[in-house]
Amino acid sequence: MIDHPEQFLRTLFDRAVEVADPMRSLKDFLPEKPKGRVFVIGAGKASARMAEAVEAAWGPCEGLVITRYGYGRPCRGIEIVEAAHPVPDQAGLDATARMLSLVEGAGEGDFVLALISGGASALLVQPVPGVSLAEKQAVNQALLASGAPIDRMNTVRKHLSQVKGGQLAAATWPADLLALMISDVPGDDPAFIGSGPTVGDPSTPHEALAVIDRWQVDVPASVRQALAEASGVVGPDDPRLARTRNVIYAAPRQSLEAASILARQHGCDVRLLGDALEGEAREVAEMQAKEALALQAAMKSGDPPILLLSGGELTVTRRGDGIGGPNAEFCLALALALDGASGIHALACDTDGVDGAAEVAGAVIGPQTLTAADKQGADPKLALKRNDAHSFFATLDAQVVTGPTLTNVNDFRAILVQAPVV
Repeated sequence: MIDHPEQFLRTLFDRAVEVADPMRSLKDFLPEKPKGRVFVIGAGKASARMAEAVEAAWGPCEGLVITRYGYGRPCRGIEIVEAAHPVPDQAGLDATARMLSLVEGAGEGDFVLALISGGASALLVQPVPGVSLAEKQAVNQALLASGAPIDRMNTVRKHLSQVKGGQLAAATWPADLLALMISDVPGDDPAFIGSGPTVGDPSTPHEALAVIDRWQVDVPASVRQALAEASGVVGPDDPRLARTRNVIYAAPRQSLEAASILARQHGCDVRLLGDALEGEAREVAEMQAKEALALQAAMKSGDPPILLLSGGELTVTRRGDGIGGPNAEFCLALALALDGASGIHALACDTDGVDGAAEVAGAVIGPQTLTAADKQGADPKLALKRNDAHSFFATLDAQVVTGPTLTNVNDFRAILVQAPVV
């Protein structure tokens, strides 16, 4: 029996984040510092922390890393630039141009270390000719509201960029390049982590247009024109990638497994539902609610608690005018589907501390959630209709707020099922 379920679930989430902290895990994947000239570049919500870990092992280095506002870290040599995420801004545009200028100075015998994590897609900004920053911002906002899976979003982003889809790696040629990555994408495909700036990609501009049409993404005419032409995305067999090595050193499964170990130590029967789940947050919540209720119905008094764990990246098709994100929306839909079932608690958070565009990691729910909402005058069905989950949980004081976690291995969802007390 877990006496303090919500505190327990938060402990599991904190453990998952801790395991993915670059200061804890990156050094084991670093080679000895090369003797020649070394450049350290990177982008993503974990990239500044990764740079900090590199300098802890190698000492001061030359380089430039772009991270999200508020996610900077102190480095002695590597310059840390903060820019906007998830919608790019001028700071990201300017920093990306400087990064390209820096690596284009790399030559034979030089070594480039690229630090890539989730968020790099918005932070590395260099639109193709004919597309302005404002138009790129509009595309990003429309993609985020479309409900398209992250890998499909990134296909569009690659073909509207001069740095994604292997183009950053191509710019470092003929230097040797090692890219160390933290995965935040279902399936851990390096081509989709931050839109694969160091990974060759076989997709075409035509496929990017198909994504826009399939998910009815409203884009400016200039974007359609750009996608009707050949892009600079680098194919997997491009000779400029011959000296590039991509290594994923941290991924969602490692964090889920760490949480699983801790949960078993507390007597839980852990069921891992997958580390790469995708789909509409509210639909996945309904499915997992049915599973939790079915498991509880088969439990007898005294049975050990069951913990359902899952990772991946769910999506929200924006239909309303509220403030939300996939983790909070998952929790809201889950609470409605469970309808106050006794003995079931849940937490869903993004490991980077940001669910959607809000500075909130996610939320927690329990048997009391709907009753508490009724007392506060909060309508859960209306909140779900408006995509207003963050506002709903703020009213209930049930948000999980972590601040910058300095890492990013995607979503963490945990449902604790205990036998009802007779």
